[in-house]
Amino acid sequence: MKKLYKLSIFFLILLLCACNTVKREPIHELTVSLTSPNVSIGEIEMQFDTSFMGIGGLKRESVTAFYYPREDAVCLQYRQNHFTYNQFWDRSSRLTFIKALHDYNIDYDARNLSRSERRAEKKYGTVRGFLIWQQYAFTLQARGNLDMELGYYFKNRAPYFAITQNGAEYIDEMARDNDRTSQIIIMYFTRAQAAELAAIFDPLFLTQFGSLQETGSLNFFEPHIDNHIPADEWD
Repeated sequence: MKKLYKLSIFFLILLLCACNTVKREPIHELTVSLTSPNVSIGEIEMQFDTSFMGIGGLKRESVTAFYYPREDAVCLQYRQNHFTYNQFWDRSSRLTFIKALHDYNIDYDARNLSRSERRAEKKYGTVRGFLIWQQYAFTLQARGNLDMELGYYFKNRAPYFAITQNGAEYIDEMARDNDRTSQIIIMYFTRAQAAELAAIFDPLFLTQFGSLQETGSLNFFEPHIDNHIPADEWD
């Protein structure tokens, strides 16, 4: 019995050693520099929640889309709460968005959307992205990877397809006082607005920009705000 026990321990140690020698594949995280070659590929509209203490509501704003062919990344640039955000999507996350919108449209047509559904904000998946944000052009430029959830919310009695931009962490190894986390921001889309973004994310649409070598730099802008929100019909 003792020999059997020692033999079992011996094989267990060999197994643990074998597991420790297996190389783990590094997790690839998207990173992009704003100075990398890019081109403006259009503008889309979406809503942001600007309510405070029950006052206000959704505001429609214009967001500029840029394509970075070297990284095969699409950037959505917008300004909220006095900060400019550059939200980057790689090919995998863009395809997930297109599939998520397809599934949302099926649920919408089948009236399969509920105000009480648990975790509706992430019903159609979560993708990894990259974020660069700063308050002004001359202030610290923070950056970090983040999760973006795809789902829906009900606002003003109407459903909206939504991207929930979770917080990205920036750690400055040279000055810890610069460490910061970006705000959680929700982007609300009508089905027509989401379809416009899906069209920009379409691989066939982006192939025409694949051979770009250089272009202008990104400019910080004040978004257009329109109080009229054409919500999707529901009730």
